[in-house]
Amino acid sequence: MKKPKPRLSQLALAVAAVALFAGACSSSDEPSTQSGGSSVAAPAPKGSGDAGTGTLTVFAAASLTESFTALGKEFEAAHPGVTVKFSFAGSSGLVQQLTNGAKADVFASADQANMDKAVQGGVIDGQPTVFATNKLAIAVAPGNPQGIKSFADLNKAGLSVVTCAPQVPCGSAAKKVETATGVTLKPKSEEQDVKQVLNKVQSGDADAGLVYVTDATSAAGKVDKVDFPEASGAINNYPIAVVKGGQSALAKEFDEFVLGNEGKTELSKVGFGPAQ
Repeated sequence: MKKPKPRLSQLALAVAAVALFAGACSSSDEPSTQSGGSSVAAPAPKGSGDAGTGTLTVFAAASLTESFTALGKEFEAAHPGVTVKFSFAGSSGLVQQLTNGAKADVFASADQANMDKAVQGGVIDGQPTVFATNKLAIAVAPGNPQGIKSFADLNKAGLSVVTCAPQVPCGSAAKKVETATGVTLKPKSEEQDVKQVLNKVQSGDADAGLVYVTDATSAAGKVDKVDFPEASGAINNYPIAVVKGGQSALAKEFDEFVLGNEGKTELSKVGFGPAQ
């Protein structure tokens, strides 16, 4: 005895049921972009961009220590999952590390000359941008016990003075002032970055040190700052750039952060001037 053929209406119902089941399975297999299993895309946090997560390595001039440390925390807060790691040192030493193969994502120099060396060394991606300016000041012990009032006073007999080495931006700026004033200093030592000069004064190893205005301001209470007019003839431009071979997207976002309102606000707190 032959079985009756299924009716067309029964076939249609069966096909519809299979389609509904397949659709439900497909929907449940889609990855969720929010916690709780919803398939609605969550908006990206403000400022997060498309750079992803990971560790951003920033090589920066020693004089940027306080400002960039604060900016790093703000950048991490605006970019969940990102950690900013800094290497602070003299700009000339950082350039040497980069050209020798050290890995970094961003380089911020305390002068244009060392950034130019990095560009010529083939380690910079794109065009560097100046984000701030700085100038020298004299750091002395609290209360200025030696009564230092001018650049020329640094040549007083018996005075112990410390400067940066000539290849370091703060040392190069000091040489410009020496040339302009005709005053040739005889430093007790020439340090590899400005923080080492500052530490010599703070520890009492030196009576005075040529540092940046920003370093003396950051160390208020530990040193006093003596300004001198000739410093205006040796202004340092601070450029920042993305390093080749690193996380370019995330590095560009950090550059923009430094160049933006967040960077300007933090840098101005310690006395950095605007880009010129």
